[in-house]
Amino acid sequence: MRKQNPARKKNNNVLIGICGSIAAYKTCELVRELVRRDIRVKCVLTESAEKFITPLTLQTLSADRVYRSMFDEEYSYDPGHLSLAGWADVIVISPATANTIARIASGFADDLLTSVVLSAVCPVLICPAMNSNMWLNPVTQENVQTLIKRGYRFLGPEEGALACRENGIGRLVPTGKITGRIISILAGK
Repeated sequence: MRKQNPARKKNNNVLIGICGSIAAYKTCELVRELVRRDIRVKCVLTESAEKFITPLTLQTLSADRVYRSMFDEEYSYDPGHLSLAGWADVIVISPATANTIARIASGFADDLLTSVVLSAVCPVLICPAMNSNMWLNPVTQENVQTLIKRGYRFLGPEEGALACRENGIGRLVPTGKITGRIISILAGK
């Protein structure tokens, strides 16, 4: 992640990247809460995320289009990943899967979300959600540490009831905590 230009004016623009996790439905409340606070929100859906949540839902809540593909015809002259990365004051990946964390840590830019993140000059907040075994896997933990060393921020996961009907670590942190962290980042904290 490159350093942010300190002279760049912040506009309270939050880009939310949504990955393919059952916790994707919780993003709806996050978008609503941010919009209620007069924060502009754009959403990027991964292909897997679309199995859990529809673009129409997010479009309605954010009052903006939802971005899904690197090769969208609406980008015409401006590469979508660069314009989205430049627009954002904060990028939030919620829920972040083990797969997306691994791809970012390895420098892959093979879809719109990872391309936006690798182009980012703003803070990136990653909110993981996955099964305990996936979260505790040494490879996942190594990827998390790699990203932390590079300046990425993490929030969660928490312990609690998981979608697999087990209790353990891997649960997405509550929407209120994510909102609070976003507001702190926007305030420069």
